[in-house]
Amino acid sequence: MEKITTRTKSPWWWVPTLYFAEGVPYFVVNNISVMMFTKMGVPNGDMSFFTTLLYFPWFLKGLWGPLVDVVKTKRWWIVTMQVLMTALMVLLTITLPKPEVETIVGGQTPIGMFTITLILFIIAAFASATHDIAADGYYMLAHSPSSQAAFIGVRSTFYRIASVFGQGVLVAIAGFIEANNPENIPISWQVTLGVSAVIFFLITMYHIYVLPRSADDKPRISEGASATAGITEFMNSFVSFVKKPGCLLAIAFMLLYRLPEGFLIKLCMPFLVHSTEEGGLGLATETVGIVYGTIGVIALLGGGIVGGLFASKLGLKKSLWWMAAGMTLPCLTFVYLAIAQPTELWIITTSLCIEQFGYGFGFTAYMLYMMYFSEGEFKTSHYAICTAFMALSMMLPGFVAGYIQEEIGYVNFFWMVMVCCIATLVITFLAERKIDPEYGKK
Repeated sequence: MEKITTRTKSPWWWVPTLYFAEGVPYFVVNNISVMMFTKMGVPNGDMSFFTTLLYFPWFLKGLWGPLVDVVKTKRWWIVTMQVLMTALMVLLTITLPKPEVETIVGGQTPIGMFTITLILFIIAAFASATHDIAADGYYMLAHSPSSQAAFIGVRSTFYRIASVFGQGVLVAIAGFIEANNPENIPISWQVTLGVSAVIFFLITMYHIYVLPRSADDKPRISEGASATAGITEFMNSFVSFVKKPGCLLAIAFMLLYRLPEGFLIKLCMPFLVHSTEEGGLGLATETVGIVYGTIGVIALLGGGIVGGLFASKLGLKKSLWWMAAGMTLPCLTFVYLAIAQPTELWIITTSLCIEQFGYGFGFTAYMLYMMYFSEGEFKTSHYAICTAFMALSMMLPGFVAGYIQEEIGYVNFFWMVMVCCIATLVITFLAERKIDPEYGKK
């Protein structure tokens, strides 16, 4: 079969599907798992701690990011990881445990029952993180800087569509099955994981035949190079990263800018489905899938699009404070929801949309900052290291978020999230002064 190159194949053929494929396993591992364990009756503390462990591959990928840079092609890594993730989703489907109804209702399902599930999730997480490195690196190699800018919105849009699919469509499917079969909650998540496997299989087959082969997509070392040369190249990327001017400030920014969201993200879905007696809103699973996972994610996407346009007009430096405000102030909506516990769906939906729009708007600055700091010879490896710190920024709060909430309740927990906004504002003040005023402008 004749090889397809990026010169003869428009990016429209592969950028949308590539970033949809990047998003699906991430949201299955990190979001579906949260909702699934919550509905299976696992307590918030254990749920939050063990699902946060699933973030480790995205943190650790900085260690093997250079491996993807120097061994094989980015296309090879993309296709191989997609095949592996398809197989893992099938295994997750057929091995999911089935706790007794009484155990689920009591909210004391032991996390140990899901040992095999967690092992498969962690392998899928490693595969997904590796896929992210290869996909992001390939995107930067296959485009000129101007083309990268032109397609950044498309890339982000289809990643968010994957979010709608993962947090909205899949959760809604589980909810509808649960509503019709309330005595067998595990079957709803088994079907949901099965749907994920089928969709990802189709995407993988499509990419095997359609994903372009670029002349620029080649290992940084040749097939016959010595192991010493590979190790040297591997280490050079780390050394060059830590030697970059302002490295410590950049790491601090990547760890603290999203601190409020790091606490919030693990508990928002449990808050929505837990009963009002437990301090939650008592929404049905399918309602959460529609309201939070679909409408809320569309608001998130809207915030990201507006943020991209805003940054392209003003540049990263001038837009950073506005985006920091968007990242922090809308968190107040969860304080309101926890105190008022409204039953009107339009009020809940509006509140969630405000928070998600603000987060999408504010997150744009975070992505641009990582791209800004990654510029240079090892941009693929450096961007992978940056996204590793991004994962760590979610992991550290996530480990303790559930246990804190169990101790102080939802209202006090969301007030604590607001206090964490101070960290976002302080690090924004420090980072903004070091940014090139022209970066990000159209």
